[in-house]
Amino acid sequence: MQANKPQNQSQNDFSQLQEELKNLIITSLNLPDMKSSDIGDDMPLFGTEDNGLGLDSVDALELGLAIQKQYGLKLDSKQGNLKEIFYSVATLSKYITEQARA
Repeated sequence: MQANKPQNQSQNDFSQLQEELKNLIITSLNLPDMKSSDIGDDMPLFGTEDNGLGLDSVDALELGLAIQKQYGLKLDSKQGNLKEIFYSVATLSKYITEQARA
């Protein structure tokens, strides 16, 4: 699942947001041996480590709280599209950008 960049969003701003999210993942999930360059923009965040970052449901909760705190977003478990939003750094970046404009 690849996220398209939001319209009217400069490549630089979108790339900066993706880098911020990668660092947020590393710090909020306490992954000191990982660098932001280890996380691909379109890499699945969940699933096996062979096919993505290998995060689990507890990681999802912690990451969701960190994103809410950092970006002031409301994430509700009743939202039917959370799986798609949290698919990758790119899909998270797209969602955060869209919410900031809403």
